[in-house]
Amino acid sequence: MTARILVVDDIPANVKLLEVRLLAEYFDVLTASNGVDAIETCENGKVDVVLLDVMMPDMDGFEVCRRLKNDPATSHIPVVMVTALDHVSDRIRGLEAGADDFLTKPVNDLQLMTRVRSLVRLKMLTDELRLRASTTRNIGIEELLARREPAAEQKPRVLLIDEQPENGRRIAEMLDDIAELEIASDPHVGFFRAAEGAYECIVVSTGFAEFDPLRLCSQLRSMDATRFVPIILLAGVGEDERIVRGLELGINDYLTTPIDQQELTARLRTQVRRKRYNDHLRQSVTQTIEMAVTDPLTGLHNRRYLDSHLQTLFDRAVARRRPLSLLITDIDRFKSINDSHGHDGGDVVLREFAQRLRKNVRGIDLACRFGGEEFVVVMPDTDAAIAQKVAERVRAEIADRPFLIGDLKIPVTVSVGVSSLRHGVDSMPDLLKRADVALYEAKSSGRNRVVAKAA
Repeated sequence: MTARILVVDDIPANVKLLEVRLLAEYFDVLTASNGVDAIETCENGKVDVVLLDVMMPDMDGFEVCRRLKNDPATSHIPVVMVTALDHVSDRIRGLEAGADDFLTKPVNDLQLMTRVRSLVRLKMLTDELRLRASTTRNIGIEELLARREPAAEQKPRVLLIDEQPENGRRIAEMLDDIAELEIASDPHVGFFRAAEGAYECIVVSTGFAEFDPLRLCSQLRSMDATRFVPIILLAGVGEDERIVRGLELGINDYLTTPIDQQELTARLRTQVRRKRYNDHLRQSVTQTIEMAVTDPLTGLHNRRYLDSHLQTLFDRAVARRRPLSLLITDIDRFKSINDSHGHDGGDVVLREFAQRLRKNVRGIDLACRFGGEEFVVVMPDTDAAIAQKVAERVRAEIADRPFLIGDLKIPVTVSVGVSSLRHGVDSMPDLLKRADVALYEAKSSGRNRVVAKAA
C-alpha cells in the first residue's frame, strides 16, 4: 500500500526519525517544520495522512488540525497527533480539534505503521467517493463537503457488544446524552442485530470469556450491511497485539480501560462524523446517477439509459435464443395539445401517459422516454404476438379515458409501432428501425392504431 505521508515537526531529528521509518515501508514522505507550511502542503498537494507534532512555535498542532478540519478542501485528510503529551485531557483536546488518533512519543513502530495503513485505507475510500461525486455532477464539491453532520440534532444509533453487564451500564451512562445506545451481551445476537439495524457505530469489547472479539470484527467488516460502519474496540491494558491485529482487520479506532467518558465521547463523534461524511458522498453519487438516467418529468428511464441497455438486452436474447420485442409509441397531435393548453398542460399529459404506460407493462420491461412525446418499451422474452397484444392494450388504455388538464377533459390517442427480433437476421439497429417504420405507418394511416412490422 503506497501513500503520501506528511510529517510535521519543528525538530529536524524527530522529522528524520519518522521519515526513515516510513520510507522503509515504501511510503512517500513530505515534511514541514511549522503549521503554516503544513497547511499549505495539504492544500496544494496530495496528502494521505498527516503525522502532526503538537508542541510547535507560533501555531501548535491543535490549531493546525483545527484549520485543516475546518477547510472543506482538507477536512477529509486523516490527522494523527504525534506528541509527548499523554494525558487524557490532551487527547480529548486533539480529538475535539478533529484529530483521528494520537501516538505518544517515543512512537512504537508497529503501532505507527498499523495506524497509518488503517487511515490510508479510509482515505482511499473517501478519495474514491469524492472523485465519483465530482465527476458525476458539477456539484460544488467543497460546498457539499462543508456541510456539517446534524450531530447536535440527531443522536447516532450505537450498538455495544459486551457480555459484561456492568460495562454496558457504565457506558450507557457515559453516552446517555450523546447517543442512542443499544446493548447486546451475546456476540452472536450482536452480529445479527448489527446486520439488521442501521447503526452509525459498533463498539466491541474484548472481554469475552469464550469468543474471539476480532473474529466478530472481521465478520462485521466483511458483511455488506456493516462494511462501512465504524468499529471501535474496547481493549484491556496490555492488549497491544490484539489492538494492532484489529487495526489490520479494519477496526476504525480503539480505547483502553479504564475508559474516560470524554475520550469515549470524542472518539465516537469522530467516527460518526466520518461515516456521515462518506454516507453523504455515497448518497450524492447515487442521486446523481439516478438523475443521469431518469427523465425528470415522467420518472421513466431516459434516452441515455436506453442507449446503454438496449444492446445488452439484445445480446442476451441472441445468446439465449430467446424472443425480444420493442414498442415505439408517439402521442398523436401532441403539438396541438401544447398549443391549446400550454406546455404545462402538455407536461400533465406526458406524466399521465407515462403512468398509464408503466401500469400496462411488466416490471422486467424497460420503459423509457425516447424524446419529446415518443416512448420506447423493450420487452424481453416476449414474442411478436404477445407484443402486439400489449401494444393494443396500451393504445386502448390511452384512448378509452380522457386526460385531465385542470378541470378540462381532453381526448388523447397514441400510435404504436412494434418489431420483434428475427434471430440470425437482425442487428439491434435493425430492430429499432423496424419499430420506427411501423410507427410512421401507424401515424400515416390514420393514427390511434398499432402496426407490427415483421420485415
